[in-house]
Amino acid sequence: MKTRLFAFFALTCFLGQAQKDYSDTPKLVVGIVVDQMRYDYLTRFYDRYGKDGLRRLMDEGFSADNNHYNYMPTYTAPGHASIYTGTTPRAHGIISNSWYDKFSKSTVYCVDDSTYTSVGTKSSAGQKSPFRLKTTTFTDQNRLHTQMRGKTIGIAIKDRASILPAGHTANGAYWFQGGDEGHWITSTFYMDELPQWVQDFNKKDPAKKYMKEWDTYYKIDTYVESGPDENDFEGGFRGKDKATFPYDLKKLGKENGGYGILSSTPYGNSLTADFAIEAIDAEELGKDDITDILAVSFSSTDYVGHNFGVNSKEIEDTYIRLDMDIARLLKALDDKVGKGNYTVFLTADHAAINNPGYLKSKRIPAGSFHMGKVNDTLNSYLTGKYGDLKLIENISNYQVFFDYDVLAENNINRQELQKDIAHFLLQQPNVDKAYTREELTSGEFNYGEISLVQKGFNQKRSGDVFIVIDPGYAGIGKTGSTHGSPESYDTHVPLLFYGKGINNGKHTDRTTTIPDIAATVAALLNIEFPSGEAGEPILEALAD
Repeated sequence: MKTRLFAFFALTCFLGQAQKDYSDTPKLVVGIVVDQMRYDYLTRFYDRYGKDGLRRLMDEGFSADNNHYNYMPTYTAPGHASIYTGTTPRAHGIISNSWYDKFSKSTVYCVDDSTYTSVGTKSSAGQKSPFRLKTTTFTDQNRLHTQMRGKTIGIAIKDRASILPAGHTANGAYWFQGGDEGHWITSTFYMDELPQWVQDFNKKDPAKKYMKEWDTYYKIDTYVESGPDENDFEGGFRGKDKATFPYDLKKLGKENGGYGILSSTPYGNSLTADFAIEAIDAEELGKDDITDILAVSFSSTDYVGHNFGVNSKEIEDTYIRLDMDIARLLKALDDKVGKGNYTVFLTADHAAINNPGYLKSKRIPAGSFHMGKVNDTLNSYLTGKYGDLKLIENISNYQVFFDYDVLAENNINRQELQKDIAHFLLQQPNVDKAYTREELTSGEFNYGEISLVQKGFNQKRSGDVFIVIDPGYAGIGKTGSTHGSPESYDTHVPLLFYGKGINNGKHTDRTTTIPDIAATVAALLNIEFPSGEAGEPILEALAD
């Protein structure tokens, strides 16, 4: 991979083209991850966007239109980790947001770390670190390359969306604490107290101004790229009978997490943009010739999608407003760093399915999948065949974990048990495929769905049997949207590059994958690839 890259540079020199200036790198790289953004949100809402936000990135930058996740499960934590490490859960180890740890025999959250304490809150919400991330990120590699002089700052409503992109060596990572606080917080992993600028920002009660009415930005009858405002497929907020505009957030906040309700509205993204713009100034990002990195994740799009679904008026309004926030961020970069001095990429940590009930109403094969029923059926089967041995220690994230001690005590062959359970699961309604640990560790699969499963399978952390459900089915109820599958509605996400060192154009003639992002940024910055890098630079995007 790297050999091909160096061969490319050597060839250009041999052909007499201008030699690359390895010192001419962006002063600032801004990574934007939009949580749960489907690729078609770019095209579906294109005419609703202004010229200074997403359309600026699309029209003046480079778009990889056939960009996909090359593994499953497609969740927030693995997505953010994969974007910045340039590899998949198979190597970086973040196999889900939370997962069953067979060694501690407990469920662990991807960034929980009780060895550190909270900064900026009295709650435990700051007891976090990236220690479960097994590989480096390109943010780490930039820090190492610049002798720790290049800064890294991570910002997101969600802790995992801030911490994992910022990597192991970040100067700071900040996330939002809702409830009755409404402040940005961090962990002693990064610092012992909040910087003065963050303290000052919090003292202004930045969330308070957004506890107001949420109504559509434009007249609701112009929102023709989404379904009816009142329908059977949306969730809504406690304290309001119907999931219809407008929403009185100050009133509804009392039953919906206080300031935490902002996370499920477009104002959570606005608050994130406010804080990111403040960070550019206060941290002096992009003020010298040593490249800094700002990792920003807009989390509210995910909360809105889960609640209201991908075909809702709420999601259309959220993207209209997100476009304005991105335009604000780009203007701040122009003013504070200088147009032509920075580079931006924008992608998503996963996409999302249309509500299965909605799909079914349109005669598309779809429905809800009830993993609990499968669990009960499987346990009954095993009890009938093996007796009350409790061979299964845990079933979660569509994976079955064996109790190896029980297997050893009863002389049960684990490979045979894997096959037995996989065969049984395939008889269950809407289970499409079942793969065993033996299959996923015995060879290398380079195409097809099994290759996505294998790239999401971590030998040490994953289970013994892996379940894939039918397309169109999802583990949710009657409302909202979700994600996690290997289907294109979950894997197909935007990838835009813009700014210094980036060509204007796009391509659809080949598939790019999420690990290619880190490789492309590393090539742009002329730094070492992350330690687990599995992607390749998208050379068409690079001006050199």
